Amino acid sequence: MARYRQIAADGGWTPIPEGPPLKLGVSDPRVAALRARLAVEDPEAPAAGDPAFDMALHQAVQRAQRRFGFEPDGVVGPATLRMLNQPVGQRVLQTIANLERWRWMPREMPPTRVQVNSGAAIVTLFKDDRPVLSMKAVSGKPGDETPMLSSAMHSVVINPPWNVPTRIANEELWPKERASPGYLARNGFRVITNDDGSKRLQQSSEQSALGRYKFDFDNPFAVYLHDTPTKATFERFSRQASHGCVRVEKPRELAEALLAGDPKWTPEQIAATLDAGKTVRARLPQQVPVFILYWTAFAGADGQMHFRTDPYDWDRELLQRMGVLAKPKPKTDVA
Repeated sequence: MARYRQIAADGGWTPIPEGPPLKLGVSDPRVAALRARLAVEDPEAPAAGDPAFDMALHQAVQRAQRRFGFEPDGVVGPATLRMLNQPVGQRVLQTIANLERWRWMPREMPPTRVQVNSGAAIVTLFKDDRPVLSMKAVSGKPGDETPMLSSAMHSVVINPPWNVPTRIANEELWPKERASPGYLARNGFRVITNDDGSKRLQQSSEQSALGRYKFDFDNPFAVYLHDTPTKATFERFSRQASHGCVRVEKPRELAEALLAGDPKWTPEQIAATLDAGKTVRARLPQQVPVFILYWTAFAGADGQMHFRTDPYDWDRELLQRMGVLAKPKPKTDVA
């Protein structure tokens, strides 16, 4: 916070003019502006040099892209340019919002924990307060936001069926069945009649949208972590695309790490259970605290600040509730 406030007091940074992508080998008058902009935050960035886009500048752009959660291709295209051109005042406001969220957390975090950042769509397993496994995730899309919560993970379900939430069934799956009769059967869904005569859908473990692993913890939102057969979403920059649960990129590695120490659940036994195809709930040797957080500004291991967009618009809402930002005035009809 002090650093970015000082940057603001020193005049901030000058926006880089719009134009075609800047990349290795090009000569463009905007290269000087790019060098100056990167040097404000990155002590390794070349503040001056040849007007051509050289390798040192390429590497500085890659470092910036990693701090934004982008694919580090070293090309300053529209998305990278937008992030670089965010004014320093916006970065100060983001930091204020995220510091406030830190105040909601325990003063000391449990040394072993699963930590989810829905804003950046990242899952990290900590042991002895050190990250030992980190992976991309897919969190809830706007309108189906992944909630902030704390709980304790108690089990891994191997080969889980998917009990479809009523809203998803009514809004998405039943209409597909009406439009294309047989859709449900083709995709492994069973229609189950409840005691009251109503119907619900369950997708078999062989075709489950939960993939081969589900990570369970109690919470009032009915969300959990799980595998997915849809892997392509992990390659996106913006990975807020689920109905609220958190899809994980490396479910097997996470399951093995959580069950490590239980002689009943060696990696070989987990693999054999998967191959058998039966649904089995494996209880963790000890429950593991899980925190689902929403960070759009956070410090990286390199000491540099990492920033994301505000996909749920929760930064703005929090800043308004804190009185840092003014609430928009309600619209009035003009006769």
